[in-house]
Amino acid sequence: MIAVRLLCWLAFVHATGIYLFTRGFLLSRLALANKSQEEQEQWSRFATHKRAVLLVIDALRFDFVSDHPPEPPSPNHHNILTLPQELTAAYPHHSFIFNAYADPPTTTLQRIKGLTTGSLPTFVDIGESFSGSVIQEDSLLHQLGSSGHKVAFVGDNTWLSLFPTFLDHNLSYPFDSFDVEDLHTVDSGVISHLPSIIQQKSEPWTLAIGHGLGVDHAGHRVGPDHPVMKAKLEQMNAFLSQLVRIIDDDTLLILIGDHGMDQTGNHGGDSILETSSAVWIYSRGAPLSSSSMSLPAEIIPKTAFPGERLPHRSIQQIDLVPTISLLLGLPIPFNNLGSIIPELFNRGDSSVKEALELNARQIKRYLDAYRASASGGELDGVWSDLVNAWSKVSDGPSDTRVSTLFAFSRLSLATCRSLWAQFSLTLISAGLLVMFTGLVASYALYTLLGNSGGDRKQKLEKSFLSAFKVGALGSVVSGFVYPLVRDYLDGVHAHHLILFGGALASSLTLSLTCKPRFTFDIIKSVPILILHTLCFASNSFIMWEDHIVPFLCLTSLAPSVLIGLTAPTPRLRNRILGFSTLFAVCIRLIMLSTVCREEQHPNCTVTFYASSTSSAPPVLALVLAPVMAMSIPHIIRRILAISKSDNGIALVFLPWTMTAAMLAGTTFWIFEWIHSMEWFGDVGNMWLRNGRTMVARVTVMLVIFAGLAFWSAIPVCLDIQRAERPTRTSASSVTETNGESPVVADVRLKSSHFKSPDSDTQVTVTLLGFANAFGSPYLILWSIFLSVVWLCMQLTGQVVLGLFTVALLAYLEIVDSVRDVWGLNQAYSKGFASTVGTPSTTHPSGLDLNRLPLKREVRFSEIVPLALLATHAFYGTGHQPTIPALQWKTAFVLVSSVRFPYSQITVILNTLGPYFLAGLAAPLLALWNFPPFLPSSPSAPVSHQEDVVLSALRSCLGLTTYFNSLLLGSAVFAAGLRRHLMVWKVFAPRYMFSVLEMAALDVGVLVGIWGVWRVSRSVGRLLRGAEQLCHGGQDAYNIDTKALKERI
Repeated sequence: MIAVRLLCWLAFVHATGIYLFTRGFLLSRLALANKSQEEQEQWSRFATHKRAVLLVIDALRFDFVSDHPPEPPSPNHHNILTLPQELTAAYPHHSFIFNAYADPPTTTLQRIKGLTTGSLPTFVDIGESFSGSVIQEDSLLHQLGSSGHKVAFVGDNTWLSLFPTFLDHNLSYPFDSFDVEDLHTVDSGVISHLPSIIQQKSEPWTLAIGHGLGVDHAGHRVGPDHPVMKAKLEQMNAFLSQLVRIIDDDTLLILIGDHGMDQTGNHGGDSILETSSAVWIYSRGAPLSSSSMSLPAEIIPKTAFPGERLPHRSIQQIDLVPTISLLLGLPIPFNNLGSIIPELFNRGDSSVKEALELNARQIKRYLDAYRASASGGELDGVWSDLVNAWSKVSDGPSDTRVSTLFAFSRLSLATCRSLWAQFSLTLISAGLLVMFTGLVASYALYTLLGNSGGDRKQKLEKSFLSAFKVGALGSVVSGFVYPLVRDYLDGVHAHHLILFGGALASSLTLSLTCKPRFTFDIIKSVPILILHTLCFASNSFIMWEDHIVPFLCLTSLAPSVLIGLTAPTPRLRNRILGFSTLFAVCIRLIMLSTVCREEQHPNCTVTFYASSTSSAPPVLALVLAPVMAMSIPHIIRRILAISKSDNGIALVFLPWTMTAAMLAGTTFWIFEWIHSMEWFGDVGNMWLRNGRTMVARVTVMLVIFAGLAFWSAIPVCLDIQRAERPTRTSASSVTETNGESPVVADVRLKSSHFKSPDSDTQVTVTLLGFANAFGSPYLILWSIFLSVVWLCMQLTGQVVLGLFTVALLAYLEIVDSVRDVWGLNQAYSKGFASTVGTPSTTHPSGLDLNRLPLKREVRFSEIVPLALLATHAFYGTGHQPTIPALQWKTAFVLVSSVRFPYSQITVILNTLGPYFLAGLAAPLLALWNFPPFLPSSPSAPVSHQEDVVLSALRSCLGLTTYFNSLLLGSAVFAAGLRRHLMVWKVFAPRYMFSVLEMAALDVGVLVGIWGVWRVSRSVGRLLRGAEQLCHGGQDAYNIDTKALKERI
């Protein structure tokens, strides 16, 4: 089928442009394979302990252990884990608390890399959060392993995937790390095994690692300000007290949080709450610091945590790597960029200076090696600054040597942070060019399909065949050319050039053969698209896009409202204005659901959750979600009843299957809320957990097998009624009057062939739902996928998704009524008024409805509100284009722990569901209330079913053109502002979410075109069956075209 082939090609062009641009914009950091191998004596002289216990409490934010928490303190997470502050107050030379900055992305896997290697993660490393790869670069564990030391481990199994050969298997107890609803299993394992490892003597160890997840999981489930968090912190405080009692004088105890958490308990971004992690270092034996010597203030900086009145000692989290290495007498890992913590080497002699010098020389060796590598050119612009800083270290006075050493280390860190992304302008330009030509080609195809000529399919097939041949030739030529230009294209590989050549050549060919043209409809719709795209040029507009989109959405409806005010009949006027009001109300109600970005505070209030510090649903959502679940199927059925198309599969699916599925989806999240409240103890929670998982699985089975399978077999909503009437009393049409207008949505076929020459009866076949024969069954297909997305949405998201559905249905009726106005005005202007007519053939105004045009052309102005509605629903369902806004708890809808691909699919549906549903809804703009031609009608073209598919394809192409424009805009501005301060915080994440939106849309329109093809075939077969039921030929029946719609 040409439509499917065309959409697959378009998806290929999108993917190629995205791939090339992303490879140029988000290249991975170069990890050097070098290892530190200096003489052991120069490192071992700083050793104070023979062993170390490293306890990682996941997501332990600094204020959780601070002795001066923000005002007012929270009763659930402040002054609960008090042991560190108590021992620091009692033993100031043995105990130290630090506010450690955790480099973003603040996800566990990336922070473990930083904590062990001392290096910096890249922005794109977050993609490895679900499946980490083995760490090959030098690390603390590599140094322990090469020195013959054993490493014991208990807790998060992420460590095992990163260091499979360095964790002693006899001393390792890994636990599953991604079951965020399990608050206790991992912590219980750490509490059970870590003390026994510390106390046993048969298997000597040097480093014992414990990594608990309960605090992190409590944050994800209920947020930090909840009694569950208080109970978890109390448990950790008691466990720390146990560890302090059992460690000996030669063991160093280190407590760290790998990252913090935001106000709702999530993390992954770079807000101050997410990057502020706690560090506590305690020595039971020898003191770590001496008070006889003061340190320069510039090497012991302090910062104030948000809400705290007093600043506290702050460090970089990667500073732990050189610090722990030297305290254990180990070489500092080669790629380390952290600096030693001076207080822990302040022993009244020159230890601080010597440790800083050893640290600085290690960083200088790393910079020299990086400079000599293939990526060394990245340091060209800053190399002179680094050389000058090192000269100050070598030639400066001895009294400032400590400060200059520390300054050099920090300058090196700041320089390498600026190299998070290695930009390839060649690949960036190639990706942008492919995106642009793909956009032009998509629009050219859209305009080609708008031609009313009957040969548009032939033109489309001819253009696509030419594009395919030229694209294949472009790929082949690019492959042969690559060896000749390889030396001039740094960082470009053969497959890059092959993909680029194929996509560019095919896009240009389609653009030239289809010849895009601009109409007044396009021109009047472009301002909104331009304004939406230009939002990506400003970080402020991106931050407040969730407030801009509803304004644009309501503005895009203004032309329809103006047409409604001038409609030729009161019924059309009331329909347009009434449904427009309903659409506007839904848009405003969706705006009430908000999740705030960090930058929006204090001018934003979280309403999607119960509070800004909770991830529980608000009470109103608990009440409205079940009501919405029961109402949506009923509303859809009422809309279908307008055209009498609530028959066939709609009679079974809407009141039974869909209602049951949506209620089950709501019940799942109510059970999840009850489970999070911890009301029924461990046994009750287990039953709730198993029960809701079973509900989710049964729901998916119900929708897929009882819904999708049944729809695939019978995708029609028509009802055929056959009757025999005496010839003398038979009616020629079916017309129900309602005030001034016909209220008819059915067609009667009347046979002219009688059972015998003397027969006085006539066979009449009535088709109920004829006017919406294509749109109604396709809406049922859309509703099936709505039920699946509904399951993956939290309760507030379900309410918003219900409003999204109502707004979509209202908009379909608006578009349909506006088309009726255009049709009536066109008919009047061409003089299609009948001077002689009967009530059965003439509209009360005198318009002959038999002569109305029946073609369907989707305008770009009709597509714009749908695109904006999808974006508005994305924000309303609790999302933002930021990593912390991802609703990770939806990964456990179908499974109890992360399991590929189920967890990924449910998170994707939760995040991108509105875009997928919008892509799936695009064909409805072409199908809604579009009646088919009867097979034997003399006016019906042979290719009518194909024309229906092509009309739907045009609608899909219009929607992809809109979002392709947004994708291109976000990519252009992200590349142009790649050195902007907010590029990784604002511009790059928005580009990444534009990529995901485009992918979801491509999948949605592909599924939609399959659905249109299936519906058109089934409707065609049914109508042919109706003709056979009449036993008639071409002149065997009359069509009641004068009364196809109620809306006129």
